[in-house]
Amino acid sequence: MPDIAVITGASAGVGRATAEEFARHGYDIALLARDAERLERAARDITVRYGVRAVALVTDVASAEQVHAAAEAVEQRLGPINVWVNVAMATVFSPVSALTPAEVERGTQVTYLGQVYGMMAALARMRPRNRGTIVNVGSALAYRSVPLQSVYCGAKFAIRGFTDSLRSEIIHDALDIHLTMVDLPAVNTPQFDWALNKTGRKAQPVAPIFQPEVAARAIFFAATHRRRQVWVGFPTVKAILANRIAPSLIDRYLARAGYSGQLTDEAAPADAPSNLFQPVPGDYGSHGRFDAHSRAASWEMFTDRHRNAFWAAAGIGLLAGAALLMRKLRP
Repeated sequence: MPDIAVITGASAGVGRATAEEFARHGYDIALLARDAERLERAARDITVRYGVRAVALVTDVASAEQVHAAAEAVEQRLGPINVWVNVAMATVFSPVSALTPAEVERGTQVTYLGQVYGMMAALARMRPRNRGTIVNVGSALAYRSVPLQSVYCGAKFAIRGFTDSLRSEIIHDALDIHLTMVDLPAVNTPQFDWALNKTGRKAQPVAPIFQPEVAARAIFFAATHRRRQVWVGFPTVKAILANRIAPSLIDRYLARAGYSGQLTDEAAPADAPSNLFQPVPGDYGSHGRFDAHSRAASWEMFTDRHRNAFWAAAGIGLLAGAALLMRKLRP
């Protein structure tokens, strides 16, 4: 029987690319998202392209009842869930002073509680079988917050805390369930065109930007290798480490550059769509409008995938360099 993967947020962006990546490796796929038409189209495309089973389940991950119902439907229609990937997210581009309580609540429900409910639904089915993998998609912004995305950053920080608590419980209970987290850099997805934007200017990812297929490959790698965590892209590594070393300096830097880096000079349309409370209809795929400026590969991800060989080569290089230096220093 083929392995079965559940992907939330699977109708567009990183979720759509991730569904295709798992299908490419022969997994049957359950796609969860809110927009029924786009979700069905994605499921049909995957079935035709990869010859696997793909089911579309209209689900708002902010509802625990809908997430658990979707998990039950997956096991009835496809079979036991092997991998559950939490990708769905929502963000708001806005200073805190312009946010409403309803916007904060909804963004937190989707981005944080959506992953919590996904973990709970997956664990409830994996625990009796004592097997399975849960992948949570995090962000560099789960370690270093930026201005104008307080709702998203707060939710991503919270996911880290919940994930680490659950991981210790899994270890305590001696369960053979793998829980991993993949932290992403800026990715070229439609979110910059359909996220609620209260700044008056079009949003953009902070360069360097990576294509969603880079994120999808990292997620698949994390699901199929026993890694606690995967950092994607050197910008993610820099953001995490720099914040550990000099957080106050980064505060001041982002106060100067955090606005201009996330906003273009182009005015946002007055009727720009927003997917915070309702899905945005349309034929959106994995990619956003930044293809010309996006990278299709990540050197840091390559070294993570092949870290044993990388460190072995680095060690050999250091030894060779030391030997050469010693030879030169001999009288």
